[in-house]
Amino acid sequence: MAKGTVTFKQEICKGCGLCVTVCPVQCLALDRTQINAKGYNPAYLKEPDKCIGCANCATMCPDVVITVERF
Repeated sequence: MAKGTVTFKQEICKGCGLCVTVCPVQCLALDRTQINAKGYNPAYLKEPDKCIGCANCATMCPDVVITVERF
């Protein structure tokens, strides 16, 4: 059961993947099917049911594009 969720400002995400690497439950990924206005594949929450709301991703993001909500 999910304990949190994350949202991304996808239009300013530069697709660095740092959030993906620090996620302990591996629920994030880079969206290889989309390219944002800056020309990058943005990150997204690929498995919402696994998110624990730990905020590791938001802490690691150099561009502050991630918002974490906990339930």
